[in-house]
Order: sequence, then C-alpha cells, then structure tokens
Amino acid sequence: MNEQSSDLRETVRQRYAAAATAVTEGAAACCGSGPTAVEVDANFGSGLYDADERAGLPAEAVAASLGCGNPTAVAELRDGDRVLDLGSGGGIDVLLSARRVGPTGKAYGLDMTEEMLALALANAKKAGVGNVEFLKGTIETIPLPANTIDVVISNCVINLSVDKPAVFAEMFRVLRPGGRIGISDVVADDALTSAQRAERGDYVGCIAGALSFAEYRAGLEAAGFTDVGITPTHAVADGMHSAIVRATKTATTATGPGAPPAHAAAGCCCGVSACCTPAEEAVDPAVGVDEAKSAAGCGCTS
Repeated sequence: MNEQSSDLRETVRQRYAAAATAVTEGAAACCGSGPTAVEVDANFGSGLYDADERAGLPAEAVAASLGCGNPTAVAELRDGDRVLDLGSGGGIDVLLSARRVGPTGKAYGLDMTEEMLALALANAKKAGVGNVEFLKGTIETIPLPANTIDVVISNCVINLSVDKPAVFAEMFRVLRPGGRIGISDVVADDALTSAQRAERGDYVGCIAGALSFAEYRAGLEAAGFTDVGITPTHAVADGMHSAIVRATKTATTATGPGAPPAHAAAGCCCGVSACCTPAEEAVDPAVGVDEAKSAAGCGCTS
C-alpha cells in the first residue's frame, strides 16, 4: 500500500473512531436524554431504517449508523445463514442480521476501528444477542476462511476502500459457492470523472471514493461474480447515488477469460490477499508475495 493510500485509510479510521466516541460520550452524559445520532444529512444514517427495525435495538447502535442504505432489507437473509457485514461500525446491521438468520445462523461484523468494535460489542450485550461475532481487520484482508459465508452485506463502506479490487476478491473468496452479496453503497454516474466525484464531497464523506456503475460492475465480474445488479435508490449528490448492489458466486466456479483461477476461488493462497490478481499482496508485510504463496502451497506463483 502506498503512502497516499495509507493516509486515506487513516483518515477514514479517525473519522469513524471519532463518531464512535461521540456516541459513547453521548450515552454516558449524566444530564442528557441518551445518545444522539452522529450528524449526517438525510441521505445517510438511521433514518433509512424502519421504526420497527430500530425498535428493540440499543440507542447507541441506532445513533452510530452512518450508512447510505439498509442492506439487511435487500439481502434476503434466511434462517441459518452465516452473514458477514463489512465495516460493521456500531453493529446495527449485524444485530438486524442476527434477528433474521435466527439462532441457527450467525452474523459477523468486521471493522478496523477499535472504538467502533468496542461500541458494537457493548450494543450486542445490551441487545442480548448471542449469535454475533465482531472481528478486527480490514475489508481488503478478511480474517475468515474461504467458502464459509452465505451472504456478505455492507452499508456505504466499500466506497471508502483504497483497494476495491482486493475487497471484491476477498468477498468472493469467503463466500461459499452459491453465496451472494447484498450491499448498499454510493455509486457515481458513468459520465463523472474522478475529479468531478471529488468535487462533490471528501473521501470520508463517502463521495470521492465511489466507483461508477460501469466500474462497479466490471470490478465484481473480474472477481468472478455473476448476476450482478446495481439499482440506484436515491441521490446523495449531483450524479451520485445510493444504490443496492447484488451479485452471486455461482455454485460452479466460472471458467474462461476474466475468470479467477480455480485455486484462487478456493482460497488456497492463504498467505496472500486478492490472490492471483493485480492487487495481491502478502498478508505478512515482512515476506514477499511469492514466499507467502510458497508457504501456503499455492500453485499460482507467477
């Protein structure tokens, strides 16, 4: 990762750490009426969830919602599903997912921010939900085995990533064959340049890092996904939209031009993220890519 990408990731981390701290301090205020939502406009936040969904959730989980949609409403979660929420924040989508998949299912939340993870754990305890687990890590290197997740969800987080091909490759890796994604994200009109996207908002404001509709589709298909659908729901800026993104990892891995190598889809490059793609890098920064692949017994070494 280059210095600029590292700086952007740290900027994002600081913004969400501050949001978690604001919610936590609001909850602890002795003279207040409880936590207040982090300040966002009407296109983002807890107002995108129905009242019956918010009912029964800890106020802190609702207040910490910073997303641009409601992925649990579109992900078609079923009893027994294993769900992974990328960038889980204060845990609202993890807790809602845990309700939907029932006691035989499980909901994982992945976040890189210590403050958000602490808030999410506290919220899960207050909600009395047992079928959840929160993991620390980045969405570019998911700390879960291959072929273990039924559904990947995310709420306005992938647009913040500095390495979206790695995110798409990791989603594909952890999904079981037949698994699917149901994501809310910010997507730009195809006609907008990167500079024009930047003019509409800063990176951590979820705008500047957004892919176009064509770029998003191409990125998912390059990772191996099929049945890609991207449906805008509401405008968040001129030419920028909150959108529902759906795609499937087919039960039989695709072959042919553009399809990922079979061993990459199987996740056997255990020491490498985004295996066998231009974005690949060793999980352990102390070793090179080839060394990490060799140690993992991966056949894709070129």
